[in-house]
Amino acid sequence: MSSPTRESIVHLALFDSAAALLNGNSSAPDVHPEVMRLFDEYRGKLLRYAVSFGIHVEDGEDVIQEVFLALFRHLRAGRSREHLPGWIFRVTHNLALKQRSARSRQRSRNSSDHSVIEAQLDSASNPEEQLDELQRRKRLLLIFNALPERDRCCLSLRAEGLRYREIAGVLGMSLGAVSNSLARSLARLARADEL
Repeated sequence: MSSPTRESIVHLALFDSAAALLNGNSSAPDVHPEVMRLFDEYRGKLLRYAVSFGIHVEDGEDVIQEVFLALFRHLRAGRSREHLPGWIFRVTHNLALKQRSARSRQRSRNSSDHSVIEAQLDSASNPEEQLDELQRRKRLLLIFNALPERDRCCLSLRAEGLRYREIAGVLGMSLGAVSNSLARSLARLARADEL
């Protein structure tokens, strides 16, 4: 499937609207502008979050398309508009987990992580600085990957700008548990970065 675009989301929403009309539900509100605004604002963040579960980018794009179709249906049905960013992150979380579970193939994390790290190195620095930075990133990535999944999710959501309360809602955790998870994870990363 190709990368989700505004047009693909609109087409899916229009198709879904037509199906609703055929089923006799013609009183559904027009939610296209709100869905498009949220798509523009959160698409990249949601994709990064989905991919953080270890799924391929293409699978992550499929997840994002499903998320916004679900959002369209949610809003058209007149359901709550409160905390929509948290809602779409929660749906992304659930669908990414399903996608990862559905894929039985094992991805070679080391080779893909290595190429991502190398691509991010600053080519203007000297070879010694590049090697130091590569080793630092590898060390931090190893620590991150060794964290429990819930801690990795907390860090990923925080990196996307979600507040503690939103993270708690997405992951079904208490505020205290989110705070403890982030403090513990950041302390481990800081210790590894000092080496």
